[in-house]
Amino acid sequence: MSSSIVIPENAPFSAEQRAWLSEFLSKALAEQEVSIAPSGPAIPATILWGSQTGNSEGVAKKLMKALKAGNYEPEVFDMAAYDKARLPDEKNLFIITSTYGDGEPPDNAADLHEYLMGDSVPSLAGVNFSVLALGDSEYPDFCQSGIEFDQRLEFFGAKRVFKRIDCDVDYDDEFTEWKQGIIAAMGGMGTVAEVAEVDADEAFGKKNPFPSPLLSSYNLNALDAGRETYHIELSLDGSGLEYETGDALGVLSHNPTEMVDEILPLLPFNIKEEVPLPAGGEASLREALIKAYDIRSLNKKLLAAWSARSGSPYLRALVESGSREEIDDFCWGRELIDLINDHPADFGDGEEFVGVLKKLQPRLYSIASSPNAHPGEVHLTVAIVRYNTHGRERGGVCSTYLSDRVGDVVTGVFVHHNKAFRLPTDLSKDVIMVGPGTGIAPFRAFLEEREVSKAGGRNWLFFGNPYQATDFIYEEQLTGWQKNGVLAKLDLAFSRDQAEKVYVQDKMLEAGADLWDWLKGGGYFYVCGDASRMAKDVDNALHTIAQTHGGLSEEEAVTYFKEMKKEKRYARDVY
Repeated sequence: MSSSIVIPENAPFSAEQRAWLSEFLSKALAEQEVSIAPSGPAIPATILWGSQTGNSEGVAKKLMKALKAGNYEPEVFDMAAYDKARLPDEKNLFIITSTYGDGEPPDNAADLHEYLMGDSVPSLAGVNFSVLALGDSEYPDFCQSGIEFDQRLEFFGAKRVFKRIDCDVDYDDEFTEWKQGIIAAMGGMGTVAEVAEVDADEAFGKKNPFPSPLLSSYNLNALDAGRETYHIELSLDGSGLEYETGDALGVLSHNPTEMVDEILPLLPFNIKEEVPLPAGGEASLREALIKAYDIRSLNKKLLAAWSARSGSPYLRALVESGSREEIDDFCWGRELIDLINDHPADFGDGEEFVGVLKKLQPRLYSIASSPNAHPGEVHLTVAIVRYNTHGRERGGVCSTYLSDRVGDVVTGVFVHHNKAFRLPTDLSKDVIMVGPGTGIAPFRAFLEEREVSKAGGRNWLFFGNPYQATDFIYEEQLTGWQKNGVLAKLDLAFSRDQAEKVYVQDKMLEAGADLWDWLKGGGYFYVCGDASRMAKDVDNALHTIAQTHGGLSEEEAVTYFKEMKKEKRYARDVY
C-alpha cells in the first residue's frame, strides 16, 4: 500500500507548487518502500564480537540493526557465549574484535581465538566471512587479534567475501565501508542499511563532544616525586551526558601552539592556503595542525608516505627493511618535527601534507568518580607523560593538554560506556579490586558508589606505586574508607620502599588464603592497569592461589577463571 504526502495549505507555496511537491514526494516515498521490501528467503548472518571495553559490542549491534531492516536474518553473539561447533555450518560469518595489550584478544574472545589458533578446527569451506578489526595505532600490535582471526578462518578454508578492515580509535567511516562491503557481498537489499542507520544518540556524544568546564585540577603526587598524577574534575552540567561507574571518558585535546608555530616555517609550500579537515570542511593549516591532526606520534604508515617524498636514504632503507622492531624503535620518542628537520620531504601543498597525517584521536580515561557521589561532575586520574629524547622535551598529547592547558574549558568530552566493567547488581556481593598507579581510577569510583549505595558486601583494594611518601595518591580518602569500614581490607605495595621490590601480585599471594575464601564465597574480582605486565602477573597470581589454597590442578584453575569471566565475576579494564 503506497503512501501519499499532503502539503498543508498554510505552507508558503502556491496551490500549483503544493500539488507538484506532493506528487514528487509521494513518488519518492513509494520508490523507497519498494527498494526496501524483502524478496526471497532471508539471508542468514552470524555476527561475533570480542570486546574489552564495549566498542566491538556496540558496532555489532549497529550491524545487526542495519541487517534486520533488510532481507537478512542476523544473529549476534558474545564470543564467550558462542558454540564453536556451529562454525562449519555458518553461511555468513562476521567477526568484530578489538585488540589489547601485546596483541591479545579481548577476554571474551580468548577461547574462540585459542581454538582457531589450534589444529582441531574442521574444514570451514562452506563459510563466507569478513573481519572488522578495532585497534589503536599508537600500539605496535595494531589490530593483531583481528588479523589473526582473519588469517585462521582463511587457513581452515573459509572464503573471505570482503576484505578485512583495520580501524583506529575513530572508526565510523571504516565501519560504514565494511558494512556496505559485506552487504554487497551477501546480496539482498543493501540499500536498507543506510535507511536503518538513524542515530538517536544524545545531542552531545562522540560525534558532538561536550565543551566541559574545568572545575579542579591538581597534582596528587608530592612535589619531589619525580612524577605527576593529576586529579581532574570536569562539569557535565547541561550536557545530557550520563555515565555509570566503570565507564570511561573520551577527551579531545589540542596540539601545543608553539610546536605548530615551529613546524610551519619549515614547510616547503604556501602555508597560508586552507586545507581539508578529517571530518570535512576546511581550515587554515595552522588551525588544522593544532586541532585536527596528530603531529606528536609516528607510525609505519606515516614513515612510508614520508619516505616516498623524502630524499633520505636512511628513511628509505628503514621502510624497505620491513623490520617492525627497527621501525618501532625509530618512531618511539620522535614526532613530526623530527621528520621535518632530519628527513625533509617535498610536499606540493598543504592538502598533500595533511593527507599523510593521522586524525588527532580522542583519549579514553577510566572515570574516577561515582555519578551518585558527584552529580553533574566527572573525575579523572591522569598520569602526566613528560620525557626528553633526541634533544627535545616531549609530552603526552592529551595528558599535558589536561595539565598545562590555558583556559577553563576542555575542548570536548564524551562518555564511553563499558558494560563489561560493572559492579555487581547484588549489593551483598564482595568486591576485590587490583589497581596500581592510575589503575586506581575506576576503583575510587567503585568505592564511592558502594559507600553511597550502602552496599552490604565487603570491599578489598590492592594498590601500589613506587614510594609511599610521595606516591600514595588518594591516601586520605582511602584511609578514611578503611576507618569507616567501606574498605574491609587495604593492601599496599610500594615497590621501591625496600631493597626487594614488592608489587600488588606479591600482596595477593601473601593474602592468598583469604582471597580464595572471598572468591569461593561468590566475590567479584577486578583489575585495572597495564595489560602487558601487571595484568598478566595478577592473573598468574590468581591461578597460583587457586592451586595452592583451592587444591585445583593447573587445568582446573584455568577452567575456574574462564567460568568467572563468563559469569562477569572477573573483569579487566586493561590497556
